[in-house]
Amino acid sequence: MAAVQNKTSIESSTATPSNSKKRFRANGRPFKKRKIHHKPVKEGSAEEVLLADIRHLLAAQKLEGESAETIDAQDELQASTSLPEPFTEIEVTIDELSSTGDGLALSPDSDHTYVVPFTAPGDTVIIKVIKRFPDEHYTLADFVKVVKPSPQRNDSLIRCPYFASCSGCQFQMLSYEDQLAHKKTIVEKAYRNFSGLASELIPSIGSTIGSPLQYGYRTKLTPHFDGPPGSRSRKNRGNGVEKKVFEEVPPIGFMKKGTRKTIDIEDCPIGTNAVRMGMKKERKRVSEEIGKYKRGATLLLRESTKRIPNTQNADEIPLTTASIKETPNPAITDNEETIIINHPTYTSHKTCITDSNATSTEYIDSYIFTNPAGAFFQNNNSILPIFTEYIRSHILPSSNPTQNPTTTPHPDPKPIKYLIDAYSGSGLFSLTLSSLFESTTGIDISSSSIKSATTNASLNNLSEKCSFLAAADASALFTQITYPADETVMVIDPPRKGCDDVFLNQLVAFAPKRVVYVSCNVHTQARDVGVLVGGVGDSEGRYEIESLRGFDFFPQTGHVEGVAILRRKDGNVGISEDKEASDL
Repeated sequence: MAAVQNKTSIESSTATPSNSKKRFRANGRPFKKRKIHHKPVKEGSAEEVLLADIRHLLAAQKLEGESAETIDAQDELQASTSLPEPFTEIEVTIDELSSTGDGLALSPDSDHTYVVPFTAPGDTVIIKVIKRFPDEHYTLADFVKVVKPSPQRNDSLIRCPYFASCSGCQFQMLSYEDQLAHKKTIVEKAYRNFSGLASELIPSIGSTIGSPLQYGYRTKLTPHFDGPPGSRSRKNRGNGVEKKVFEEVPPIGFMKKGTRKTIDIEDCPIGTNAVRMGMKKERKRVSEEIGKYKRGATLLLRESTKRIPNTQNADEIPLTTASIKETPNPAITDNEETIIINHPTYTSHKTCITDSNATSTEYIDSYIFTNPAGAFFQNNNSILPIFTEYIRSHILPSSNPTQNPTTTPHPDPKPIKYLIDAYSGSGLFSLTLSSLFESTTGIDISSSSIKSATTNASLNNLSEKCSFLAAADASALFTQITYPADETVMVIDPPRKGCDDVFLNQLVAFAPKRVVYVSCNVHTQARDVGVLVGGVGDSEGRYEIESLRGFDFFPQTGHVEGVAILRRKDGNVGISEDKEASDL
């Protein structure tokens, strides 16, 4: 009985210790202690990519074959208790760049990594500790200042006064050559960490193909501003509290790195001149009309182009890389409405659209594309001619007589004649590749995209050659396709999350002779290519990788576009070397 009484007294003292200091609400009820729930890491997310890089760096530093995962619980406890407290400033040296664009710095004992934005490998910097993740052996930190710059760092290259605060750019302090070299390693690490393929199944990665414009290239920006202070407070929702109003013009711009705070940005040098002009005008309009807004808003800035022939009978010439020269961004004045660019046989009039439902117009070589201004379209027009030409030169096998009739002693008995453009959008690949095929079919689940693609086919006089299908049932995308698989190539350009299992199963079942996988997220691309090449479960992969290469659609940032060329395994075929960019 005494033992029971002792246990009860212990439980009582544990439940309500004499020195506990409870905090109470205004209604007298105590605050409940919040439980911290760690959200699962989303597949293909920046967090998953960062963790893979951290684990690989830690494992590489372990002595005598000890990996990052072998640290026992006691080591973890000691590591967590010895870590600097949040908001402490410390000095670190950056070991490498992650695939997310952040610098990674090892702790002195090599058991922990500091993730530091706006840094270059070899930089010695002062950082401020923000958030620790001891179980994952890393800490998020803010960049404070450079103590000793690395040879790669050149701050004279920085063109934006908001760099190192704005979350938009990561690499303005790096030469463009170093940026392209790093983006090649992003593709390499993506296939190492996420494809699940043996190294012998992955060909060497081609050098990243750069953008003709490293600034002034973005044809779309979406700055925003937040609602009045306190307007998002849960306390003020639905309890009769009068809605907050703007007492002054709020910051209009983009997120501060690592926060939910919007910083005021007057100009963005990676935007085209038309977009920068629109940004200046929209900022002025909002400041004049702020009283009309009851909440925050996102602003659309989309470039639109009109081509006017210089003479009545002149033919429009393609807008190639030779006709694009990077020049410093001029000052944009308040009264400008149109940016005019002269070409040998036509003049481009570029304006900025701010209505998401208005129609924007883009040109790629001599092809014209119209879209709702708020819809998706590639945001770097300067690289699109190079990009689409690369796809043209790689989409068919080198022995296909359609592509190279002069060097084919033994033409394929079933040459490729048909193109399926999955995730076709407004028809970018269907139209720009149409001359290589007898027929092309674009498939998309968005009816508005199919409408735009059909319109664009008509504008380019390709309605008879290019057709588009709205697939209402995602599990039956290819039911209306009558092309023979042996004579068909498929282009897929999915959103960042990549392809789902339903789509991949349909692709493997249809088994087109070749697949071109374009992706804005090389990590989910690597995962999906791993399925097509390596198979799932007991099933063998149907394809092998012919080539891999990155394209720099977004200079000054950590993003890279990936292009994977796959061919169906129809025999003993080895990996070929990718063509060099000079072949374009």
